[in-house]
Amino acid sequence: MPGLNADVPLVLAGPILRRVETGRLCLWLAVTTWCRVRLRLFPEGGNSMEWLLSPGDPACRLISAGRQLHFLFVDLSLIPPLPWDRWIGYDLALQAKDSSDWSDWQQWAPDLAYSSHRPSPGFRLPRRVTSVLHGSCRKPHHPSADGMVAADHLLASCLQSDGKQELPAWPAMLVLTGDQIYADDVAGPMLRAIQLLLERLGVPDEDLTGLELEGVHTSSDLYNHVHCYYQREHLLPKSHTVRSITRFFFAGAAKPIFIADSAHNHLISAGEYLAMYLLVWSPVPWSLLEMTPPNTLDSAGRRRFDQELPLIASFIQDLPSARRVMAHLQVAMIFDDHDISDDWNLHRAWEDAVYGHPFSRRMVGNGLIAYLICQGWGNRPEAFDEELLTCVEAAMAKPGGRDHQELVDVILRFHGWDFDWPTEPPLIVLDTRTRRWHSESLAVQPSGLLDWEAITELQQRLLGKTSVLLVSAAPIFGVKLIEVIQSLFTMLGKPLLVDAENWMAHPGSAFGILNVFRHPGTPHHFVVLSGDVHYSFVYDVELRGRRGGPEIWQICSSGIRNEFPPRLLAILDHLNRWLYSPRSPLNWLTSRRRMRVIPRKPEGTPAGRRLLDRAGMGLVELNSEGRPWRIRQLTPDKGTIEFVKREAEARWE
Repeated sequence: MPGLNADVPLVLAGPILRRVETGRLCLWLAVTTWCRVRLRLFPEGGNSMEWLLSPGDPACRLISAGRQLHFLFVDLSLIPPLPWDRWIGYDLALQAKDSSDWSDWQQWAPDLAYSSHRPSPGFRLPRRVTSVLHGSCRKPHHPSADGMVAADHLLASCLQSDGKQELPAWPAMLVLTGDQIYADDVAGPMLRAIQLLLERLGVPDEDLTGLELEGVHTSSDLYNHVHCYYQREHLLPKSHTVRSITRFFFAGAAKPIFIADSAHNHLISAGEYLAMYLLVWSPVPWSLLEMTPPNTLDSAGRRRFDQELPLIASFIQDLPSARRVMAHLQVAMIFDDHDISDDWNLHRAWEDAVYGHPFSRRMVGNGLIAYLICQGWGNRPEAFDEELLTCVEAAMAKPGGRDHQELVDVILRFHGWDFDWPTEPPLIVLDTRTRRWHSESLAVQPSGLLDWEAITELQQRLLGKTSVLLVSAAPIFGVKLIEVIQSLFTMLGKPLLVDAENWMAHPGSAFGILNVFRHPGTPHHFVVLSGDVHYSFVYDVELRGRRGGPEIWQICSSGIRNEFPPRLLAILDHLNRWLYSPRSPLNWLTSRRRMRVIPRKPEGTPAGRRLLDRAGMGLVELNSEGRPWRIRQLTPDKGTIEFVKREAEARWE
């Protein structure tokens, strides 16, 4: 583990390229002091451009969250516009307040560039999207390798080859389809690092009084509490709402509201959420910490802490790759459940219980505040107006105060998380977490992933487009057998046990989204990018009996650093193929009976396999019409796996 440094570096995390267009560039940084920004762009074959920015300028905002924790949002309008399909190098330098010296990226991130091929970090703006990297579910203490390493190797190869060999074009973007952090599944060493980092950066305590949390009045009280490590479920509020509805199944016992098996170290304060983003995106914060086990651990906790320590050490080793990738590709991000909490908004009973208790309401609000700062802003800066960002600044200045509580109320009502990017084909990203369609029959029935209003808005967003990249965190076309199992557990009143969140679980959402594909004004080509499930697969989807209907590709890459239990997945995969083959009559009993779903085979896997249980990063390559011609999973330690379409399965019946 890294030792303790005497000095705090200027940059903690970033730069991360966010929304980038020919006339616009958005950049995110986490820094330790108020500082000015100097950005120089060097388009290949063109004239260089330079900007000097100070916090408070229209293009530069700084949000402070601690004495030495500040977030820089840079949103530049570019005149003249950037060129298409050329390398655009950039030089980023910062000047601390009351200093005359500029510190450029070579001083605070010397490994940021692919130095053997390019002297500085940079990016390309493809006129058409011909290549996309995508993935979800990056769990720091999972024993698999990190898919960000595979993405890093790909970018290095692309620069070295200069368009030669059998390599894709430079990816137009990196799309992260959910679970960028695991707020509800935190390893002991990660939680310890969060505690130490908050102290090191001078992040103020969050006032937790009035939240019905016995014996804990501020966030710093947590770390001296006997239940802080591996026992936080004892601190979490209990759900009497869920108990009363499901007393038959749960024997009338009150349960913690957040009942995931891994909620022992669930993040609570806004500072904890923010610190975790820094620790999963950059190696720098780890260099500030001397990792020693907390004194409150019992013998069992100490054993678990020691077991998790090498997994976290392995994760830290790969962080330079993650940082480098996000500095070279524009990154689109959307939340899924683990960014906030497992089973987030799963059904109406969950929402009633969580938002009806001041402590759990604050926890979800804190997760969304951190999401806004670290993810949401860069997707769609115009959605977060001056008034809202001013509220964020005031809340972070005094965590737990009146401004903070008012911000929680505002952000829980906010519905501007979805976004579109004007790429070609366009990127349309859905918010499947906060715009849900509640069941009208039973409070514990899973909610629809989009309500009717959101589905109607989606149809309007699609009109006039010939092809589209559609991002849904959960697959729209999932594994039918797994969806049936989820339905059975839902009927027994236990949807939480099997994470019963899929598009077909709610009749209204299922009918609505399938009608979007059948609408006469719908695009001809849909590439649906998804994650969530911890395995990867590709389906070709066609409308039955309609040769002129849209072509749909459901492409799921999950996880970047997570995997489904391999033996269980093998069983489910074979049973699903046997029960729901393209010619099986059971297909007519599903909500998707008017669509024909044809699975692709991941090459190099055992016969009959259609689901891939290897961590990595998805890579989709598109032709000029927006149709994917090659779909692969890049794995950091097991090579590249292509999903092959079998012509025998693809014939019409």
